[in-house]
Amino acid sequence: MPALTTYRTAVLPDWVDYNGHLRDAYYLLIFSYATDALMERIGLDADARGQSGHSLFTLEAHINYLHEVKLDTEVWVQTQIIGFDKKRLHLYHSLHRAGFDEALAASEQMLLHVDLAGPKSAPFGQGTITCLQNIVDQQKEEVLPKHVGRTISLPA
Repeated sequence: MPALTTYRTAVLPDWVDYNGHLRDAYYLLIFSYATDALMERIGLDADARGQSGHSLFTLEAHINYLHEVKLDTEVWVQTQIIGFDKKRLHLYHSLHRAGFDEALAASEQMLLHVDLAGPKSAPFGQGTITCLQNIVDQQKEEVLPKHVGRTISLPA
């Protein structure tokens, strides 16, 4: 299985800046909706969160703005699980449009499974671990995305 398609949308007028481009903040909004869709796929949907009192919190997110995205462009997010442990999920979202082979943007994220009663970190339930492992197994042939592990710095 290649990366999962987790979210689709058209770029709305309120999302576009004075240059006619998708505003920086809306890239994160789109990626956030993709994370919500992934949560549903791994057993952390609204009902499950309500019953368990557990959710995912974002610990860190990096966005790479790679190509212009303009008003009314139909875009979708592909998601790849980079890895997970008993409490954390490392994922990679990439933004795409039809007729263009390269990613328009990329977001690498580290998420933490949290017991909302604390709030404090909590291990994933077995059902979620099974779902995550199934996705990882299906994506095992995928190469590590180019923008994973990047840092921000000026050349020396």
